[in-house]
Amino acid sequence: MKNKLPNITTDFSSWYNDVVYRSDLADTAPVRGCIVIRPYGCQIWESIKTILDKKIKDTDHENIMLPLLIPESFLRKEAEHIEGFAPELAVVTHAGGKKLEESLVIRPTSETMMYHMFSRWIKSWRDLPLKLNQWCSVVRWEKRPRPFLRTSEFFWQEGHTAHATEQEAHDEALLMLDQYIDLIQNYLAIPVIKGEKPESEKFAGAKNTYTMEAIMPDGKALQMGTSHHIQQSFGKAFDIAYQDKDGKLATPHFTSWGATTRLIGALIMTHGDQKGLILPPKVAPIQVVIIPIIKANQDNQAVLEEAQKIYSELKQSGIRVKLDLDATQTPGAKFYNWELKGVPVRIELGARDLESQSVTIANRLTCKKESIALTEISHMISKTLDDTQQALFQRAEARNQELTKRGNKLAEWGPILNKENGAYIVGWCQSDACEDKLKSCKATIRCLIATNESPECFACTKKSLGDIVVAKAY
Repeated sequence: MKNKLPNITTDFSSWYNDVVYRSDLADTAPVRGCIVIRPYGCQIWESIKTILDKKIKDTDHENIMLPLLIPESFLRKEAEHIEGFAPELAVVTHAGGKKLEESLVIRPTSETMMYHMFSRWIKSWRDLPLKLNQWCSVVRWEKRPRPFLRTSEFFWQEGHTAHATEQEAHDEALLMLDQYIDLIQNYLAIPVIKGEKPESEKFAGAKNTYTMEAIMPDGKALQMGTSHHIQQSFGKAFDIAYQDKDGKLATPHFTSWGATTRLIGALIMTHGDQKGLILPPKVAPIQVVIIPIIKANQDNQAVLEEAQKIYSELKQSGIRVKLDLDATQTPGAKFYNWELKGVPVRIELGARDLESQSVTIANRLTCKKESIALTEISHMISKTLDDTQQALFQRAEARNQELTKRGNKLAEWGPILNKENGAYIVGWCQSDACEDKLKSCKATIRCLIATNESPECFACTKKSLGDIVVAKAY
């Protein structure tokens, strides 16, 4: 009997780590803060990547590939940018057996390299807008690593665009934020809160940073991705100037935006249970697993042939299906393994099922089994997958509503948040002094949201200038 997972309610952190490694999503790497993403985890990322890459291309962006190494002087051209990233940088000082004349930074993000290229490519208003994206890995030396959530090297996409007007850049940043929200809510089945980061949480060099925050089952917030309206200081630092329609020199307006393999961590935490993963069907590498029930000392040929027939039928209908013919494992061991891996639907087929011209399907989300006729398999499996996708989002949304409360004064909800986690929607006067008081409950402002229903700031008697979401964060 395999060891049970740690208790998801009382030891969420250990449960999470065990699920990552025991479900074959990832393994530890010999470099601190890094992980090896195994084939199963890679397949989930590829599903996400395929969906998001199409959204990026459908909104008129093109993919590009930039170098891994950036001259250190590039980062120093934009003071706010280097200051924001300095503690996380990994720097190459030697190569080819010699000390380099100029140190090279392993990219923490690619704004500086991209803007160097923009300065060569943008010369006229006809060159705008320029909308590019790349899929790559970046390095930010992480002090407190956690698999997928915070690693020193992580995989992501980073979009970078240049526009003739500030309004175009602003609209672009919000457009891409909405593309992320569609991916996360409609494919990953994770509800998010849309908002803007306060000054203290903005990307280094951004004019505005827009975000999507999800509340995890333990009550902590997870930043799911960000979209930035970048300051023109980048353009001026890299001498990006073009001739506008009036024949005058102008500096473009910029955006950058990114989503990472952290989304896999969000999937694990949002949907998992005591048995392991539960994957949303739209991104599950395997949507259905077929397990023939093989009996020793019996002729199992008919069962195997029917299992193969079902496999071919489901595959032909576009369902991602696996036929598990591993003869070294018992059916019970296979059930445990595929439940741990979060496959949405399991089909069990034995001699008795053949006699009744039916199969047993097990629903990973509800943990219920039902018998269905062989003639109904394709229809019922498709319906179950659709129902599971919808139910996962509804379950997560209901839990988020329970974990998110409207609060008044910090003295009332601060001690509760410090002890029990959760998110609070409160008013804020937008002063640094009041924001600093959140340290008493180890929380931060996750984002400013569109409402303004609180009359006063959470920490003083001044009028609230808008509602904010406060929570502890990963």
